[in-house]
Amino acid sequence: MPRPDAPRWNHNIHFHRVVLDAIPAGATSALDVGTGNGMLARDLRDRLPDVTGVDVDATVLSEAAAEHGDDIAWTCADVMSHDFGRSFDVVASIATLHHFSDLHGALRRLRELTAPGGVLVVIGLAADASLGDRLRGLAGVAQHQYYVRTRNLWEHSAPTVWPPPHTYAEVRESAARVLPGVRWRQYALWRYSLTWHRPPG
Repeated sequence: MPRPDAPRWNHNIHFHRVVLDAIPAGATSALDVGTGNGMLARDLRDRLPDVTGVDVDATVLSEAAAEHGDDIAWTCADVMSHDFGRSFDVVASIATLHHFSDLHGALRRLRELTAPGGVLVVIGLAADASLGDRLRGLAGVAQHQYYVRTRNLWEHSAPTVWPPPHTYAEVRESAARVLPGVRWRQYALWRYSLTWHRPPG
């Protein structure tokens, strides 16, 4: 059994490392899209001096600000329409993309917010539509059981959407069209990642 003072863990926190490992050299700014309880924003702020967390849910955003401090620019807004007046060296989104009905439009907006030479990292959920998807899901059940016995499982308070409106194949196809050269990876814990580097200049 995990110690009660062990670091918090859930499926989304598990993938923070994918975002943090992708931070480019020389990066100074980051945008956490759908920041929710703000845990990724906090991890980004521990590495970068200029971090914005954006979310449409005012209640969960205020909870994030109360827990993680005012050295992050907490912004209650719709990322699709809010004028940030800038772009960011790192644009990250964990378990948020499936909240958007317009998959292409959301990816285009995240691309637009990524600065030249910057990186966009999306960790998302999608619906099973193939035997391979279902087999990964079965492996995910085993992984989940192991982690909940050995980690300090924590339930976030941010709103959820289930089931995801898009399949893994649909997300991968859309990302390939909107983000040329994007790197795709599908995981057992019901997640995928998209990592795209915007060309400099």
